[in-house]
Amino acid sequence: MNLGNNLFQARKKAGLSQEMVAEKLGVSRQTISKWETDETIPDIYQSKKLAKLYNVSLDELIEFDVDLKEIEKAIENTNEETVSKINWTNAWSKKYPILATYPQKVDIAKYAKEIRQMLDSLMTDYGYNKLDSMLVLKDILYHEWKDDQ
Repeated sequence: MNLGNNLFQARKKAGLSQEMVAEKLGVSRQTISKWETDETIPDIYQSKKLAKLYNVSLDELIEFDVDLKEIEKAIENTNEETVSKINWTNAWSKKYPILATYPQKVDIAKYAKEIRQMLDSLMTDYGYNKLDSMLVLKDILYHEWKDDQ
């Protein structure tokens, strides 16, 4: 995304019109429009005011991604009871079909044994509970995978 589109998306997400933003910042509506269409860019002081007005950090404003914000909000607002009702394998296999097919091909017991040893080690060595151990191991696995990309 470009800065103008980020400004537009953040303003819309905040439920503000160009007129409302212009009034709060002491600029014209046309100025807001020019920022949102990348004709001009706000200076750093106006950018800080925009971030505060839109209730995001300056970094978030520059890199504003409405889809990412929606996902983060959904995660924050999901309670453990709801999470426990979701079959995550089925949900993710719609996007990643391998999750539905690997059980017929992979020696799950072999990998499960090795994973269990790592989980147990995290619980013993660091005093983590089962959930925290799984989350740490999952995060390590993700970073190892990402670093290899």
